[in-house]
Amino acid sequence: MHYFLSEEEQMIKELAHRIAVEKIIPVRSEYDEKEIFPHDIVKVLAESDLFRVFIPEEYEGLGARVFPMTLAVEELSWGCGGIALAYAGTALGAFPIILFGTEEQKKKYLPKIANGALAAFALTEAEAGSDAANIKTRAVRDGDYYILNGTKQFITNAGEAEIYTVIAVTDPAKGSRGATAFILEKGMEGLEFGKKEKKMGIRASVTREVIMKDVKVHKSQVLGKEGRGFIIAMRTFDYTRPGVAAQALGIAQAAFDAAAKYATERYQFGKPIASFQAIQHMLADMGTKIEAVRALIYSVARAIDAGHSSPKESAMTKVLASDVAMEVTTNAVQIFGGYGYMKEYPVEKMMRDAKITQIYEGTNQILRNVIASKIIKEAK
Repeated sequence: MHYFLSEEEQMIKELAHRIAVEKIIPVRSEYDEKEIFPHDIVKVLAESDLFRVFIPEEYEGLGARVFPMTLAVEELSWGCGGIALAYAGTALGAFPIILFGTEEQKKKYLPKIANGALAAFALTEAEAGSDAANIKTRAVRDGDYYILNGTKQFITNAGEAEIYTVIAVTDPAKGSRGATAFILEKGMEGLEFGKKEKKMGIRASVTREVIMKDVKVHKSQVLGKEGRGFIIAMRTFDYTRPGVAAQALGIAQAAFDAAAKYATERYQFGKPIASFQAIQHMLADMGTKIEAVRALIYSVARAIDAGHSSPKESAMTKVLASDVAMEVTTNAVQIFGGYGYMKEYPVEKMMRDAKITQIYEGTNQILRNVIASKIIKEAK
């Protein structure tokens, strides 16, 4: 379909696609197998100015827009969902600063990210996954400083990123209203990282614990106001969930492309399997759902950039895209048959990579609760 992209948007999409073809696809299997973090690809992305896409112009960016960011994530994920996550995870770490940072904070950190410094967002804990308000990491005020103690779990880019947005409890008596957001930097005394987690998919992405042991943080590193941490986290997700959806979309498109091509090349009973109606209907459903997902993501991302962000619509993009990605990659493996189950062919990796998109930044079950609550509220 024609989505009437501007010249700049088309350029971003084509640039990201070319990087996927020339730089990502040749190494994706090796990086997945050996769990190699894509420092070389990150450098290419920085040199290509793709990190500037989601950074405001006044901080060496191109406009702080969600839609161009989703275009880049989609195409990079078409190459490899795991490698693309170094980029997408940085956007997640940057948006809290973009949305809630002081002028001094923005001047200090956003130009670094625009030039390729990686960022991370640290909210999840062992007892605070879907129940994000149940975080235990504490930040105790001590004069002009806060002392942070606690452990964040399953943090994308942890240990590789230079900049961390961390949510910690400053007033346990206030529940979710007692959480505060902080900006931390790699190298701070007491800031440590756990072992690299071994994962089913997105294995070129690094996932570690972020461990804080008496980390001393100046009050100037508070993001927004004290007590606004949970609101900052939820508001950030309104801007970044279309990015997760774009990752799922890119993976789904790659699996669909591979399956459609294979179906025209694989012969059984003297004819290509694409000539059988069973395969044709699978391809038709896959293609239709992919286009529906793309239309929703692009529409919601454009609305966000126009100042109309919505928790409901952002959650819808993530739920629909990730469910479709899982369905499409599963069917792609089925079309490939026994070959699809082998690592020699890329669709088994795509199926493994797709699964996480149903889980992180809010499980699809929790997000259905979010969507339903908004629908019910609007209906009253």
